[in-house]
Amino acid sequence: MFGRRGGKERPAPEWSRQKMLALLIGAGMTAVLLVVGLVLAVVYAVHPARRGADQGAHNKGTSITSGGGAADSSGHSGTAVDPRDALADKPMPTVDDGASHPGPVSTNDPGTPITLPAATSSGPAKVPAGFPHTPQGAMAQLAAIDQTALQSGTLAGAREVIQGWAMPGGPTTSSWSGVQAMAEFFDAAGLSGGGSNQLAIVATPLMGQVKGSVGPDFVVPCIDIEVDVTLQQTSRGAAADCQRMVWNGTRWMVGPGGEPAPVPSVWPDTDTAISVGYRDLRQETTR
Repeated sequence: MFGRRGGKERPAPEWSRQKMLALLIGAGMTAVLLVVGLVLAVVYAVHPARRGADQGAHNKGTSITSGGGAADSSGHSGTAVDPRDALADKPMPTVDDGASHPGPVSTNDPGTPITLPAATSSGPAKVPAGFPHTPQGAMAQLAAIDQTALQSGTLAGAREVIQGWAMPGGPTTSSWSGVQAMAEFFDAAGLSGGGSNQLAIVATPLMGQVKGSVGPDFVVPCIDIEVDVTLQQTSRGAAADCQRMVWNGTRWMVGPGGEPAPVPSVWPDTDTAISVGYRDLRQETTR
């Protein structure tokens, strides 16, 4: 198990509550808007901005192949830091909340698209599986996990997904940011955890980046997802997620340890999305 440094518990990543709740803001439901405001106030109070001095730090994504203790000014090594924790904890760029709302498509070139391999089987909770032992395979598996959980439209569905795809010591059916996001989303919409036959969620992973890797079995991929929520009306927004993906010998799973530092949720293919390092995703075609 890879423990958090200092034993301190990390706030849940921001891909969840604020971004999913923001989808309701464009739906024009006055009663819901009042609840959303209250929920956001609670979220900000309980999960204040972490490590304010690091808020502006930008990360280009690195591959870490070895770890070691941090040296002090005298050259002596301090407490050893697990390189997997160092990678997961490294702050990501920050953006305005409005960046997750639909915005103008950029004419800038985001670079070569990331090709996600095709699934070759179905895994627990009917999540597409069978992705290769590569960083792109880890990203494809995370995309499939998030997409299946969101599109389930129920707390039970999200819990089933993380239960089948998290290793011991990783996110649980109560702690996973995806489960917490959907719970607060349902609260704001006035729905039960079972969702509604009038609710439809379509999650489409459109951009991504590999934050980094430690050896061949540990990758932190980040996915930027367009989320379309229909409840009386359709509202659109972006939600992003980074996770510790670990190869267990046969498949990629969400690994032990705290969830990585918050990743920016940005409307895909905008200037902002490109500036924070996202690249377009392309699905490998099957023959």
